[in-house]
Amino acid sequence: MQHAFAEMFDLSMPWWAFVLRAVAVYFILLALIRLSGKRTMGQFTAFDMLLLVLLGNAVQNALLGSDSSVAGGLLLAATLIALNWLVGLVSARNAKVETWVEGAPVLLARDGKVFKDVLRRELISKEDFEKAMRSAGCLEVADIRLAVLENNGHITLVSREG
Repeated sequence: MQHAFAEMFDLSMPWWAFVLRAVAVYFILLALIRLSGKRTMGQFTAFDMLLLVLLGNAVQNALLGSDSSVAGGLLLAATLIALNWLVGLVSARNAKVETWVEGAPVLLARDGKVFKDVLRRELISKEDFEKAMRSAGCLEVADIRLAVLENNGHITLVSREG
């Protein structure tokens, strides 16, 4: 019984290897997610949730290697939480880091003119844009004063008054 309990906490590699793996996987995934665009993380659909679960499963071995100990899992969890906190702290204090991590808002339309090339580049369908228009009370494109794709993937529309 004691042997089984002690075995749960035996690491299969040095503790620093877990930390190094977590740092590498964290920043590589962050870069990949940023490269995939704002819409990827903005609005979760069933497809997005499936992608998230599969990403977690795909990087599991990269994080743990052959380790299946409780201590290894807890060390990785603590490292990932600490990294996330650190990236948030640095982002809050450095505008360049924040722009890299969070992205910058993108202008989609202004004064009744929709920038279709920008919509295409940002992977926003006509249906998504029209849904955002309806939500903002804009029935016609001419009603749009400003449309912005926010950092979180949501579309903010400001309608013309009068």
